[in-house]
Amino acid sequence: MLGPSHAAAMYEIERRCFPLPWSQEQCAAAFGQRAFAALGLFRHEALVGYISVYHTVDELEILNLAVLPEERRRGHGRRLLCLALRLARKMAITKILLEVRVGNKPAICLYESCGFRREGVRKKYYTDTGEDALVYVRSI
Repeated sequence: MLGPSHAAAMYEIERRCFPLPWSQEQCAAAFGQRAFAALGLFRHEALVGYISVYHTVDELEILNLAVLPEERRRGHGRRLLCLALRLARKMAITKILLEVRVGNKPAICLYESCGFRREGVRKKYYTDTGEDALVYVRSI
């Protein structure tokens, strides 16, 4: 589990992976929310990827999954999804959901290969571009 001390490292990954990243302050503030959790992968004691989630009693929503570009071919995305699945099982959560940009083919392939199925579309979900989001779900 990541904590507030990892906010700067999370921000650096956000900055390199997303067009509109969370700010360092947003990363730090997220840790103050009771239903927020972040799981990280480290290589040589440096954070190389993380997955952040928000949970309710029966549902876990994946907010972000990010891996440094130079680390992406090492299977870290799949490992992070497995960590989220373990967390959900541990909490007796039965459903995981996430949104993904329509044009993010690598992420869509990853989610589908890990058992997520497309459930719908959220129109104009991404406020920065007005893009739709595909909603993916996996039951546990």
